[in-house]
Amino acid sequence: MRTLSNLGDLAGQRVLLRCDFNVPLDSGSIADDGRIRAALPTIQKLLELGASVLICSHLGRPEGIINKEFTLAPVAARLGDLLGQKVVFANDTVGAEAKAVAKALAPGDVAVLENLRFENGETSKDPDVRKAFASQLAALADVFVSDGFGVVHRKHASVYELATLLPSAAGFLIEAEVRVLEQLTASDQRPYTVVLGGSKVSDKLAVIESLLPKIDNLVVGGGMLFTFLAAQGLEVASSILEQGQIDTVRQYISQAESLGVRITLPTDIRMASSFSAEAKVEVAQIDALNKTTFGETGIGLDIGPDSELAFAAIIEESKVCFWNGPMGVFEMEAFASGTRSIATALSKVLGLSVVGGGDSASAVRALGFAESDFGHISTGGGASLEYLEGKSLPGLEVLE
Repeated sequence: MRTLSNLGDLAGQRVLLRCDFNVPLDSGSIADDGRIRAALPTIQKLLELGASVLICSHLGRPEGIINKEFTLAPVAARLGDLLGQKVVFANDTVGAEAKAVAKALAPGDVAVLENLRFENGETSKDPDVRKAFASQLAALADVFVSDGFGVVHRKHASVYELATLLPSAAGFLIEAEVRVLEQLTASDQRPYTVVLGGSKVSDKLAVIESLLPKIDNLVVGGGMLFTFLAAQGLEVASSILEQGQIDTVRQYISQAESLGVRITLPTDIRMASSFSAEAKVEVAQIDALNKTTFGETGIGLDIGPDSELAFAAIIEESKVCFWNGPMGVFEMEAFASGTRSIATALSKVLGLSVVGGGDSASAVRALGFAESDFGHISTGGGASLEYLEGKSLPGLEVLE
């Protein structure tokens, strides 16, 4: 994979830097700036090398329509705070203002273009349309650096076509992500544990299939655990359930048994009378989990205290541990304990500990953990999973 060292002398060059600044917003304010911080090493290195940096990114899914709910203006302001310098913001992506901002850049300057997804060409299924938009972006700079790992699994104009139009290379973030994921796919350290949560088991089936032959433990929590419980014949009241995946989960349970992989499910669940922070909460034992626990409306929203201890013990003894997906609805304090306990255990792993991006990364920061508490916090939930599934990622392929 081409890296910054392959680009030669960057002094005086305008570098178009693709970042993933798809940050969570709360009433227009940035709720988690982790993805912005993750881009700082590459930005700072480019400035150190004498380049000017023009940043492009997407935010949300505006579907090709200008929607100021998804403007990158707050991101540009936050980036300026973190860099300790002025960051210019262009109110369009490839229009007159973007061109003027790009032309005015001097070495050491940083600017941010407006949301790429305000333009239909960014995500078009037509490669000719994408290439036309990528050509407009390419006209703004001399060199392209790709550092938005969270989108490398997308064949979008700024991820794929743009890298074919300018001298291009990966930034430090993509380098680091790939290095860690390579370790996860090839590690011979034991015990090797994968912890999976999140709401849907269907999102994780491919990664389970890919990693089962390589690991010792599969620990399952979050909403996806109820499909595992249903696969074992248990009632799950009104908890989230993917009925169509029950047979597939049964197959994986059987495969894990034949491979000698231990699947660990919760033994207790924090059940609520409804999906609400104010709901009545009760800890239910799994063997008693049925529709009478909370009647027809009972819903499991977090793993229970006994499960926390059991999961933590497995994680802490691991030499390699990959975690993707919260254990419960961590945004509600009543159902944050399971996710907090997993993060705490992962921070004690003496080997390689990886938080697999997406909601997991947001959760650890929201719960007060630091980046340094873990071996690596990924910035790409979907991209990380697809890499571990063995899929080819267009945004990485084009940099080879």
